[in-house]
Amino acid sequence: MDARTKPVGATALTATAPFPRPTREEAEAAVRTLLAWAGDNPLREGLIETPARVTRAFGEFFAGYEQDASEILSKTFKEVGGYDDIVLVRDIPFSSHCEHHMVPFVGKAHIGYLPHDGVVGLSKLARLVDVFSRRLQTQENLTAQIVDAINEHLGPRGVAVMLEAEHMCMSMRGVRAHGAATVTHRFTGVFAEDRVEQDRFFTMIKR
Repeated sequence: MDARTKPVGATALTATAPFPRPTREEAEAAVRTLLAWAGDNPLREGLIETPARVTRAFGEFFAGYEQDASEILSKTFKEVGGYDDIVLVRDIPFSSHCEHHMVPFVGKAHIGYLPHDGVVGLSKLARLVDVFSRRLQTQENLTAQIVDAINEHLGPRGVAVMLEAEHMCMSMRGVRAHGAATVTHRFTGVFAEDRVEQDRFFTMIKR
């Protein structure tokens, strides 16, 4: 085995194995190290409580790791009067953090699906976006996770998801392209097979 994969006297850590979670004290110590690396004094008055604040904030930013999409989508309603057309919730606001630089990207999500055997409460779609966005993400992966969860737990005839977001890793650093928007979308089922249904989805978003 490659020594770089398994350090001497240590258990190999992989992308799929559970990573040991540090204690709050260890997390706060890591924040103090970063503050010092940035060039400031973590012991000065204005920063003395920053490590505790940062760890609390991380608990909010990344609360999605403690939440389960299956629970959110577990309750459906079958008495919908025979309705079988597009269910669309647009302009769902979200904020997430880029897994490459750990800086925010902020935008809105549009979700549409064609029911097969019942519908889910509309607020549950917004909560679904929140679950996956409150994790370290790429926009592409976030789009796919939303689609996959709806397909898995609702079994619709088709799903359409589109995300629009501004990434601070582009506007605050690097090229500093302020106001640039990134758009991702994914279609499954009827939406993937029928261009007319795709066009209807885009039209309903723009209204």
